Amino acid sequence: MALTLHHLNDSRSMRILWLLEEAGIEYQLVKYQRDAKTHLAPPSLKTIHPLGKSPVIELDGKVIAESGAIVEVLISRYAPHLAPATDSLEYIDYLQWIHFAESSAMLPVLLKVFGGIEKSTGTQLNFLENYANSEFDKVFGFLDQILASREFIQGDTLSGADFMLGFVVSTAIDQLNAGDRFPNIRRYALRLKSTPAWQRAKAIESGEHS
Repeated sequence: MALTLHHLNDSRSMRILWLLEEAGIEYQLVKYQRDAKTHLAPPSLKTIHPLGKSPVIELDGKVIAESGAIVEVLISRYAPHLAPATDSLEYIDYLQWIHFAESSAMLPVLLKVFGGIEKSTGTQLNFLENYANSEFDKVFGFLDQILASREFIQGDTLSGADFMLGFVVSTAIDQLNAGDRFPNIRRYALRLKSTPAWQRAKAIESGEHS
């Protein structure tokens, strides 16, 4: 098995780095740093995939993009214990949460983050700000209710859906200061961050661990 993760700092690639550490999968790591001024990925990532985004993995010569697809491939092949049985009803919920992370949840987070950047430059937002706030409150209010009685998104067991959601909820808590409004999400985010694999992944990203 030859697996390489092309990892960009402060990106969705944290999902994959965390998963690799949690599952004990052997991998090679190639790091990329965002431009300090533009915060964009370096052009060198486009030599791996035309979109120039991360995460991207190379698995046995195959280039795979999109974090949800990568999570599903890696778990199916190397860590099936991190997903329910495919013929179970729980697997349907699991797939919904996998896709929820990048669809329903990620959009309002990005709108609020980018909207905040625009407002800091003096741009006046009307429809966009109202829409972002409405969607954020709806989606994260729903998620907060779900997490009221759960340790992880599938219940008491860490799963691939948590690897997808971890990046989203940590962004909402750390950058959007949503913890006071959504205490169950804050508790969930702290639980994920307390896992040894998350901490190893963050240390690797920061260069504190080789």
